[in-house]
Amino acid sequence: MNVLDDAVNRLERWQFLDKIGDPLRKATQFAVKPRMVRNLLSGIPTGHPLHAVLTDIPIGAWTMASLLDLVGGESSQQAADTLVAAGLVTAVPTAASGLNDWSDTFGETSRVGVAHAALNVTALSLYATSFLARKAGRRATGRGLALTGLGVLLASGYLGGHLAYTKGVKVNHTAWHEGPADWQDALAESDLEDGKPKLAKLGDVQVMVVRDRGQILALDNICTHEGGPLNEGKIENGCVTCPWHGSQFRLSDGAAVRGPAAAPEPSYEARVQDGRVQLRARP
Repeated sequence: MNVLDDAVNRLERWQFLDKIGDPLRKATQFAVKPRMVRNLLSGIPTGHPLHAVLTDIPIGAWTMASLLDLVGGESSQQAADTLVAAGLVTAVPTAASGLNDWSDTFGETSRVGVAHAALNVTALSLYATSFLARKAGRRATGRGLALTGLGVLLASGYLGGHLAYTKGVKVNHTAWHEGPADWQDALAESDLEDGKPKLAKLGDVQVMVVRDRGQILALDNICTHEGGPLNEGKIENGCVTCPWHGSQFRLSDGAAVRGPAAAPEPSYEARVQDGRVQLRARP
C-alpha cells in the first residue's frame, strides 16, 4: 500500500466527519427532492452523470490560468483573469451536481466525499481571493493564491478519483451485464400476478419480470445507480422505483425517469410460448 492509499484509508475511518456529513446530506436531499432538480443534477437528460462532465470546466480553466501566470507574461494577464473567473462561475453547478451524487453515499464513502467537498470549497475560496487580488492590482498575490488553489484542487481531484474508481460512486452497476441475444426460457406465465415482480435467472444475470396492465415486461434486476434490488421496489404508473435511493425506470424500455440513476436499465423483450415466458436482451 502506498502513502496516498494509506492516507485515504485513514480518512475513511475519521468518524467525526459524519458530524458534518449527516446534516449536509439531509439539507442536500431536501434541496434536490423536486423531480426536475434531481433529474438535471443526476444527468438523466444526457444519460451520463453530470458531475463528471462539469468538473472538466473549472479544473481546466484554473489550470490554464496558472499556466498563463507562470509562462504567459504581461500580454496574457487578461486571459488568465478571465479563466479564473470562468472557473468560479462553472464551479457552482459543478458543486451542486457533486453534492447531489454524494447525498446517496454513507459511511466510508461519505467521509471521503466530505473531505473532497471541503478541499473544493478551499480551492474555490483561494481562487475567488485570487480574482479579487488581481482586480486590485496585486498580481503577485493573485498568482500565488491561484497556485495554492491549484495544489488544493489536485488533492481534491485525487479524492474524487477515489470516489469514482475505487468506491464506484455513479458507476453503472449493470455495465457488464449481457443478456442473451436469443430467446431463453425464464418462468411459467402462470407465476405472474399483475403488478407483482418475479425473478428469473438468465445465465449470470438476474431479471425482474412483471405483468403490468396485461403486458409482460422485464428489466435487469440490479439498479444501475447503486445496485439496489428492483424486484423489491414499487410498481406504479408503468415504472419501477428502486427501494434504496428512489431511482425510477420505465418498465417498457428501462429508461431512467427519475434520478439519482442516470444510466438506463437493461431491458428485455418477452414472449409466451406453450405457457412459458421467454426473454431476450432488447437490441
